[in-house]
Amino acid sequence: MAVFKIDTSTAFVFVVVPPALKLVNKQTGEIAMDRETGARLLTVGLTIADDGEANLYTVTVPETGVSDGLAVGMPVAVTGLKARDWENEFNGQKRHGISFRAMAITSLVPAPAKG
Repeated sequence: MAVFKIDTSTAFVFVVVPPALKLVNKQTGEIAMDRETGARLLTVGLTIADDGEANLYTVTVPETGVSDGLAVGMPVAVTGLKARDWENEFNGQKRHGISFRAMAITSLVPAPAKG
């Protein structure tokens, strides 16, 4: 399947759904793991606005690449965002779509001072 890099350098990107564990199987609660690093995978809902258009994307990212405290409305930077088309068959029905994956999602809001 094809993989495409997505350039967000001119876009405004913000969190619309906070990070959550990505599950392989909802019935068993099995958590998806990154095959390369072994890190748990999270999904984050992002709105990416550019050229007068905004779209919602659910992006998968390793837990190690997600800033602490990401919250709804927070502006973020996305590193290594890629789109991949997919297709599978389940119970005789073909399904297809596009999945989104990033190396990191980092907050653009300074962390509060400690102490």
